[in-house]
Amino acid sequence: MTFGAAAVATGLTLAMTVAAPAEAQSLSIDLRAGSVRDQVTTLGRLGGISVVVTDPGLWSKPVPRLRGRMSAVVALRLIAARCGGEVEAIDNLLYRIVPRRTPRPRPTPPRPNPQPEAAKTPEAPPPDIIVIGSKRDLPFGQTAGQVIRVSGQDLELGGAGGTGRLTSRLTTIASTSLGAGRNKLFIRGIADSSFSGPSQATVGQYFGDLRLGYNAPDPDLRLADLAAVEVLAGPQGTLYGAGSMGGLIRLVPNPVELDRTGGSVAIGASATAHGAPGFDTQAVLNLPVVTDRLGIRLVATAVEDGGYIDKPLLGRRNVNTTRIAGGRGTLHLNIADGWSAELIGIAQRIRGADSQYADRDGPFLTRRTRVVEGFGNDFGQGQFVLDGRIGDIRLRSSTGLTALDLTERYDATTPNDPATLFVQTNRTRMIANETRAWVTHANGSGWLLGLSYTGNRTRLLRSFVLPGQRYPLPGVSNHLHELTAYGEASVRLTPAILLTSGARVSRSVLSGAAEDARVQDVPIVSATVATRHEWSVLPSASLLVDLRGGASAFLRYQQGFRPGGLAVDDDYVRQFDSDRVSTIEVGYRFGRAARDPFALTLTIAHTDWRNIQADFLDSGNLPSTANIGNGDVWTVEASGAIRIAKGWRMEGAVSLNDSSVNEGDPNDLPLQGAPGDQGGVSARLRPIPNIADITARIGVSYEAALGDRSRLKVDGWVRYIGLSRLGLGPVLGDEQGNYADSAVTARIGRDRFGVTVGVSNILDARGNRFAMGTPFVTGKEQITPIRPRTFRVGLDTAF
Repeated sequence: MTFGAAAVATGLTLAMTVAAPAEAQSLSIDLRAGSVRDQVTTLGRLGGISVVVTDPGLWSKPVPRLRGRMSAVVALRLIAARCGGEVEAIDNLLYRIVPRRTPRPRPTPPRPNPQPEAAKTPEAPPPDIIVIGSKRDLPFGQTAGQVIRVSGQDLELGGAGGTGRLTSRLTTIASTSLGAGRNKLFIRGIADSSFSGPSQATVGQYFGDLRLGYNAPDPDLRLADLAAVEVLAGPQGTLYGAGSMGGLIRLVPNPVELDRTGGSVAIGASATAHGAPGFDTQAVLNLPVVTDRLGIRLVATAVEDGGYIDKPLLGRRNVNTTRIAGGRGTLHLNIADGWSAELIGIAQRIRGADSQYADRDGPFLTRRTRVVEGFGNDFGQGQFVLDGRIGDIRLRSSTGLTALDLTERYDATTPNDPATLFVQTNRTRMIANETRAWVTHANGSGWLLGLSYTGNRTRLLRSFVLPGQRYPLPGVSNHLHELTAYGEASVRLTPAILLTSGARVSRSVLSGAAEDARVQDVPIVSATVATRHEWSVLPSASLLVDLRGGASAFLRYQQGFRPGGLAVDDDYVRQFDSDRVSTIEVGYRFGRAARDPFALTLTIAHTDWRNIQADFLDSGNLPSTANIGNGDVWTVEASGAIRIAKGWRMEGAVSLNDSSVNEGDPNDLPLQGAPGDQGGVSARLRPIPNIADITARIGVSYEAALGDRSRLKVDGWVRYIGLSRLGLGPVLGDEQGNYADSAVTARIGRDRFGVTVGVSNILDARGNRFAMGTPFVTGKEQITPIRPRTFRVGLDTAF
C-alpha cells in the first residue's frame, strides 16, 4: 500500500472533526472550593476558553466546590451564579462574567423643591482580566508586552497545517523557505542567517512547558487539536532562558476529558495549479479509562502536499511533493485532590521528495539539475508533567526527552563535472527539566521561582556523494549542559500601576569537537576537543499602567542570549562567543480583537544585539558559525480590529523593521555564504538578512446562523511581504520577497458535521519567498516560488 493510500485509510478509519465548541463539549469538572479566580483559571485551562471578569469584587469572591459532568460554559455559568454574576458570550472561546443585573425600580414623581445631590466622582472602569496560559497564569490585561493568542479552531480551519498556518496570520513572524522541517523562524527582526549550523535558534518553540528543540530548525509540527498558540514577541530570557532572543511560540494542547468518550475527524483533498493533487486528514480520540481519574487523548495527522516544481533534465514533474505523518498521545492521571500527572508522547515524520526551489532565469517552476535533493525530518519527544498545589502555591514540574534527525541533500554539481550531492545530517538529542512554584493574586501581584536544566548534544555529519562514490567530510559535535535559577515578582504600586521585575542566572558548560572523518582509514582531521564554561545573568523589568476607557500602556526591558560554542571552519575548530540582545519597548493597547467593537495595539521596540552569532559557509561550502559584529534593530508593530457590521469583522496588522550590522572587523569576518571566497564584509551593512522591511496583513471574517443549528463561517486575508535579502555580502545579496499572498476559507454546517471549501493564492501570484535552494555555486540564480493557486474541499465530523 502506498503512503497516500495508507494515510487516507487511516484517516477514514480514525479521523475525527475539528473539536466542538466549549458550549457543546462535556467535561469532567472537579474544581476545589476557593475564589472565583481559582476556579475560572482552572476551568480556562481545562476547557480551552478565556474569561473576562469586569468586577474585581467578583474575582476574589469565595465559591464552593464544583463537581460533575458538564460543558465548560455550563460550569462557568454555575460559578457566576454562585458569586452573584452572570455570563455573557463574546465568541465561542471568550466569555465575560459581569455582576447580575437587577431590575430598575419604577421612577417616582419628584418631590417639591428637590435638593441637588452631591456630585459623584465617576470611577474608572476596572481593567479587563483575561485568563491565558503563562508561567504565572497571568491574565492578558496584567501582562506587559506583546502577547498574541491564536485559537486552535482558527488554525484548524482549512485542514491540518503547520507553522506556515501561523505565519500567514501574523506579521511579527518570519521564516526561511527550505521546506517543512528545515526552516528557521524569526520574530521581530532577530534573524541570524539562512543556514542551519551549530548556533542555537533565536526563537524558542514550546509544547506546553518544554522546548521542542535547541539548535535544530523548526520541527513544523501539525497544529492539530490545540486550544491555542501563544506568541510572545521580544526577548523572553528571564522566564525561558537561552534561545528566546526574538520571542517565543508556545503550543497549548486541548486537555484530556476524563468522563467522555468522543473524538473528531477531518479529511480534505486539494488540487494545485501547475502541480500535483494532495490530501490531509486529522483524527482525535478521547477515551476515559477510569472515569474522573484516568484518561487518554490521541491525535493523528497525515498530509501530502502535492509538488509543483519540474526537473526537465531528469524527465520528472512535480518533484517537490512532501509527505508528513505524525501524532501524539496524552495519558492524564488525577492522583489526589489538586494533584495530577501526565505522560505525553509526540512523533512526526517528514519526507520531501525534492527541494522546492527553481531557477530564477529559467522557465516558470523548473530547475535544471541532474540530482534528487530530497530531505527528511524525524522528530520525537516524551514528557512527564506533575502539577499540584500546596495551599495558595501552585507547583509544576516538567521533564522531557527529545530526538530530532534531519537529513538534507543539496546539488553540489559544478560545470563539466559529474552530478554531485552534498549530504548533511543533523542529529540532536536533548533532555530538559523545569520545576517552578508561583502565586498570583487577583490584582496582578505575585511571585514566581523556578529551576531548569537542559542537556543537549548535536552531531553534524557531512559527505559528498558522486555516482558510485562517497567522500566523508569532517563533522562537528556540540554538547551543552545548562543549569538555571530564575524568579519574577510583581507589585501593585497603585490601583493603576503594576511593576514587575525578575532575573535569571545560568551556568553553561559547552564542549565541541571535530568529528573524525576517514577515507580508507586515513583521518582527514583529528578529533580536536575544546571545553568552556559561561555564566549569564538576564535581568528584566516592566511597568504596566491602566488608562481610562479600558486602555493600557507598558514599558518593558528584557534581555536574551545564546551561549557560545565550537564550530568547524575548514579543517580546524573555531570558537564563537555568546551573543546577547537587550530590548526596550513601549506599547499601547485598547480593547481585544475577538471581543470588542474596536481594538488597537501599538508597539515600538529597539534591540541592541551584541556579538551576533551567524551561520555561514566556509571555503568548502560547509556550514560554520562565527561572531560577525554588533547590530541595531528597530521595530514598529501595529494591529487592530473593528466590527464593521453584524457578523462582519475586519482585522489588520503591519510590522516595520529597520536594522543594521556594524562594528565588525572586515579582516576577521567571513563573507557569509560566499563559497570559495574568504573576503570580508563591510564595517556597516543594512539590513539584517531575511527580514522584510514591511509586512502587512488585512483579514475579513463573517459568521452567521443558518436556520436553527447550522452556521456559516468565512475567513479571508491578504498578506504582503516586503523586500529582504538572503544574506550579508555581495554574493548573497539577491533580493527576495516583495509579493502578496491571499486565501479564503468557508465552512458551512453544524457543530458535529460541516463542509469546508477554500482557495489559497487566489490570484495565482508569482512571488519569491526565499532566494536559496543550494548553497553551492551552480551558475544559476535561485528562487523559491510561492505555492500556485490551490483549491481544497474538506469534511469534518464529531462524535
